[in-house]
Amino acid sequence: MKKEPKKSSNLPLIIIGAVLAAAVIGGYFYYNSSKPNPNRANTNTNSNRANTSATASLGATPPNQVGSPTASVTVEEFADFQCAACASVHPVLKEIQSLYGSRIRFIFRNFPLGIPQHDKAYEAAAAVEAVGMQDRNKFWAMQNLLFENQQTWTGSPNYKQIWEGYVQQIGLDVERFKIDLASRDARSRVDADMQRGRGMNVDSTPTLLVNGKGIPLQSITVANLRQVIDAEIQNAIKTQPAANAPAAAGNTAPPSNAAPANTAK
Repeated sequence: MKKEPKKSSNLPLIIIGAVLAAAVIGGYFYYNSSKPNPNRANTNTNSNRANTSATASLGATPPNQVGSPTASVTVEEFADFQCAACASVHPVLKEIQSLYGSRIRFIFRNFPLGIPQHDKAYEAAAAVEAVGMQDRNKFWAMQNLLFENQQTWTGSPNYKQIWEGYVQQIGLDVERFKIDLASRDARSRVDADMQRGRGMNVDSTPTLLVNGKGIPLQSITVANLRQVIDAEIQNAIKTQPAANAPAAAGNTAPPSNAAPANTAK
């Protein structure tokens, strides 16, 4: 009796085909998921940058500031009293403060660098804060003396005695200065400014910001800063609503019995 030939099963081929198909589909999805997405990268970068400024510490409160707290332009400086570049731009920033007065808000932030060459920088920051604790207005006098005489006290082993001489020069109580310099209060203000700086990715001094926009060191000149600040003032004026906009079209003419407008004489 003749045996019928066995029919070959297609099952192995089906299994192999299914495995290959799964491999191709899986590879496709893996490839697409691993490709860099430019839009996603830009979104993450912008989000991180925004969060950095939004979550930054407020710094020492109240800040060391001059000008108007409600000015449309804020100039914020992070500086180190042993930084030669900080001392070099100090006269420029003083002139800017004098030129603009209440039209800007100028804030000084202590940011002593933790490097061996600036071994007195943190103590110097605490010193100006100790002066500010006695008299907030005299903070600026002490800040000015430290920058103008940077080489003198930086190179002296008796630098604290020199600072005490500055304190006496500006008319404050030296003994109270010594107590405040050693206090936690003065140092906590320095620490708060440093925390703010780190939160804003400040890593060098001087760091200068005009309405949050960084100004390169080589651009910290009176002429350049005036251009930047004037542009910010003009931009603020353009974005402000008109002070006395008419309520409706057609009602712009004054009544016939209205008093004449004041004119310059």
